[in-house]
Amino acid sequence: MSFSYETKLELCRVPVQRPCCARAEAYGILLYCNTFQSGEVRIITENAAFADRLPGLFRKAFRLRFDALPQPDQPGKRIFRLTDRDKLLRLRELLGCENHPVLHMNYALLEEDCCRASFLRGAFFAGGSVTDPEKRYHMELNTSHAQVGRELEVLLRDLGYPSKNLSRNGSSITYFKQSDQIADFLTLIGAPVSAMRVMTAKLEKDLRNSVNRRLNCDTANVDKAVEASREQMEAIRKLQEASLLEGLSDKLQATAALRLEFPELTLSELAEEFDPPVTKSCLNHRLRKLTELARGL
Repeated sequence: MSFSYETKLELCRVPVQRPCCARAEAYGILLYCNTFQSGEVRIITENAAFADRLPGLFRKAFRLRFDALPQPDQPGKRIFRLTDRDKLLRLRELLGCENHPVLHMNYALLEEDCCRASFLRGAFFAGGSVTDPEKRYHMELNTSHAQVGRELEVLLRDLGYPSKNLSRNGSSITYFKQSDQIADFLTLIGAPVSAMRVMTAKLEKDLRNSVNRRLNCDTANVDKAVEASREQMEAIRKLQEASLLEGLSDKLQATAALRLEFPELTLSELAEEFDPPVTKSCLNHRLRKLTELARGL
C-alpha cells in the first residue's frame, strides 16, 4: 500500500458536516478528476474508501446521483459517471461555470477557510499523489485544465503554501518538494497522521546525516592523529640513529621518550603523561621542534 493510498484513507475519515464544505470538496474532485466536460463527468479511482465516499458526498453537495456506479466490492479501477444532460447542466449552474467554455476556479465557493481546505482535499483525492517521505519529498496535484492549475498556484500562495507549476503531457502539475510544505498541506486538508510521518522521516534523515557527519569528522581526525604520530616517531628514530637525542634539552628528550612509549595516544592524552602534565600546545611545540630537527639532517 503506497503512502498516497494511506493518506487518502486517512482523508476519507474526515467527516463533511457542512453543505458548503461538501460542495467545495466535490468541486475540487471535479476539477481534478479524469473527465469534467459539458457532456460527461467521469471519476476513476482504485481507492475503495474514496469510492465509498463519493456517492454520499455528491448527494450532499448537489443532490445528484451518479448515472453509472461501480459494482460493490469491485476490484481494480472503479468508475463513476454522470451523463444525464439535465444533471450536468444543474451541476455546472451550481458551480457557476455553465457559460464558460474554459473551466476556472469559482472563488465564490471558496470564501471560508473550511471550504478552501475541503476544496484542496477534493483536488488531492482526484488528482493528488505524495511520495513516501522515506524515499524523497514530492507531492503534486494533476489537472487537465491548465487555467485551473494556474489559479490553484495563486490560491496556495495566498494561503501561505508557495508551490511550483509545470506542464506535463498536456496536464498542469502543481507540486511541492519541501518536507515542511508537504506536511503543512497535509495537515490543512485533514491528514495530520500522514503529515507527522513526513516530519518524522525528515527528523530521522537529519539525525542520520548529523551522525554520519560526526563519524566522518571523527574518522578524519583519527587519521590525522595517526599520521602525525607516525611522522613524529620517524623523526625521533632518525635523531636516535644520528645520536643527536642525547644532545637535546631534557624537555625534548622526555618528550621523545614518551612518544616512543605511547605511540597510540593523542596529543591531549600524551600531555597528561608528563609529570607534571604539560599543555597540549606546549607538547605540540616540542614535537614540532623534534620533527624540524630531523628534517634538517
